Amino acid sequence: MSGHGHDGHAHGGHDHGPGGHSHGVAADADRRWLAIALGLIGAFMAVEVFIGIMAHSLALISDAAHMLTDAVSIVLALIAMRLAARPARGGFTYGLKRAEILSAQANGLTLLLLAVWLAYEAVRRLMDPPPVEGGLVLVTALAGIAVNVAAAWCISRANRSSLAVEGAYQHILNDLFAFIGTAVAGLVVLTTGFRQVDAIATLVVVALMVKAGYGLVRESGRILLEAAPAHVDPDAVGDRLVGHPPVSEVHDLHIWTITSGQAALSAHVLVEPAGDCHAVRRDLERLLEKEYGITHTTLQVDHTQEPLLSVGRAGADPADPHCADAHGPVHRQGPHSH
Repeated sequence: MSGHGHDGHAHGGHDHGPGGHSHGVAADADRRWLAIALGLIGAFMAVEVFIGIMAHSLALISDAAHMLTDAVSIVLALIAMRLAARPARGGFTYGLKRAEILSAQANGLTLLLLAVWLAYEAVRRLMDPPPVEGGLVLVTALAGIAVNVAAAWCISRANRSSLAVEGAYQHILNDLFAFIGTAVAGLVVLTTGFRQVDAIATLVVVALMVKAGYGLVRESGRILLEAAPAHVDPDAVGDRLVGHPPVSEVHDLHIWTITSGQAALSAHVLVEPAGDCHAVRRDLERLLEKEYGITHTTLQVDHTQEPLLSVGRAGADPADPHCADAHGPVHRQGPHSH
């Protein structure tokens, strides 16, 4: 017998009934707050590039480059929200939920590429520092701190369950720290004349960009490669499922993420001959939701055939419930290897 974890499934408004779930970016994510943050960042970024060139400050230009990635991340988040809201149809059985993951990946790669260029320029200026207008750098950096605080507050008001939105929020926080470093650099240049501090501040910004970019590429890469969510151990889940009587075996267990905050699970579950397949399916769905927060489940539940207790004998008997080529470890009651 087979069971699919979508009791009360209505496709008209995509309501999943009691204990149901929503897919993709939350519908209440506030585009207006993101748009306000984008306007603040875009306007200040243009001013900062002009002032950075006038003041000969690579630190200001690097901050502007970081703000550019912030603006791009917000634009991509807005686009991803609109795409993710489209219903699943045709060959896109999940809809376009992963648009936000692609946007996060693109944003992370952009951060890393900009970091390489800025690191090169910073090292070059360490060896041959140009004159820097410390006062202009300090005033601009202080204004940047105020703008980033306002932008971060705006994005914090939006729904941050989306990886793209959360990435934009984290980028703006990193940019805030970078502006603080740039303000310190401007103050040092103004008071001591030590021009190399501008390049040093740029390297600090580069380090923040690498950290943020790597984090986005890693997290979005895990989703695109169908890895289990970082907080979920598939082996522990398999052992937990097989520990629920009358389950005797669990194999072909797959756990992946459709989009931010939307984990999915499928598995082949074997129960003892006297067990109730439908009751077991319902119990396991409740267990997965309560203990792991996984509500999108597809469980194939079959009875174990007494003489057939090992995977790999499917070709010998058409009634064998095991898979001919099980993916991943087989979980059974009692001690077993993973």
